[in-house]
Amino acid sequence: MPQRGFENFWKAIVAGERNDRTARATRGALSAAAALYGMVVRLRASLYKRGILRRYWPGCLVISVGNITVGGTGKTPVVETFARALTKGGRKVAIVSRGYKARSPNWRWRWRNRTLVAGTKVVHDGQQLLLGAREAGDEPYMLARNLDEVVVIVDSDRVRGSRFAINEFGVDTIILDDGMQHLRLQRQIEVVLIDATCPFGFEHILPRGLLRESLSGLRRATHIFITKAKQIDITPIVQRIRQYNQTAEVIACFYEPLMLVNVHTGAEMPMTELRAQNVFVVSGIAQPGGFVELVKELGAYVQRVYTFPDHHRFRREEIERIYRRALSWHADAIVMTEKDAVRFPKRVRMESAMCPVYYVKVGIMIKSGEEDFQHCIARICYP
Repeated sequence: MPQRGFENFWKAIVAGERNDRTARATRGALSAAAALYGMVVRLRASLYKRGILRRYWPGCLVISVGNITVGGTGKTPVVETFARALTKGGRKVAIVSRGYKARSPNWRWRWRNRTLVAGTKVVHDGQQLLLGAREAGDEPYMLARNLDEVVVIVDSDRVRGSRFAINEFGVDTIILDDGMQHLRLQRQIEVVLIDATCPFGFEHILPRGLLRESLSGLRRATHIFITKAKQIDITPIVQRIRQYNQTAEVIACFYEPLMLVNVHTGAEMPMTELRAQNVFVVSGIAQPGGFVELVKELGAYVQRVYTFPDHHRFRREEIERIYRRALSWHADAIVMTEKDAVRFPKRVRMESAMCPVYYVKVGIMIKSGEEDFQHCIARICYP
């Protein structure tokens, strides 16, 4: 079974969309595995809480941004906006990430950077971009490309990566990317993102549901952002959050498309360019449904949707095949997310596409309308 097909099968099982004999048997097996996994997660958290496992403070402000569920909650735009606001406020910021699915750099990079700590990769040194998406990982590369003055570090040991950022670059603020379950590094601010469209992971821990840990983990949060909440009543979600955390500030937000960017040329176009256009959607993210709906809301007619597994590394032949199909369907444009564009094969010639290929650049908006996201972050970080 192809990976995307397996993911869809698994999600249909855990969401309860299937109730045949196979689905019931599978849920039973997944529940047993989830019970074991949950026991390990609780034991680990207890060891840190009791001080049996040591936690480290690097000596500066640490802000963790993470999820309680797997899948796309829109974490990367939030991390980017935090970094921008803090830099604008005069802080020297480093983003430290584990670099999911990052590859080892080539020998030339390793030789030029042989004085680095083993296992630590500098994606951006605050002045220039040093690594590509394959070596850095999708999210760190995207952050480094968009943030000119922010240090971006990839290290599977984020305590080591944070110390390196402080010692080598003199940063005074660490943003821990996807840090909620990384308990070794102490933090002053714990930001947890919850997807309004599937807030509590079907109420079960992996692999029976989407939760990375039990909902009691929400007690650690200082701030909770409910994302994708533009047209959703968040009252029941907030009520459920308050069962576990009475003090965290809860902020509802949504993603607003800002512009289209041509994947091949970098040219920026207004979102109105898609209105009444026939488009192909290409997506390799965890939850592509929301992106497809966004494209439709922009007034485009979605002819075909090509979905790939999350973090899928597109191959040239895959993209060229989509180009040929777009030509045969007389598509006006091909649209993807910015994260997909990061993994776009560089060897695909622009001439191969007979129509424009765009990614959608998004920004964060506060649902209440009382303040923008920059002011919201400033209030969190500078109370």
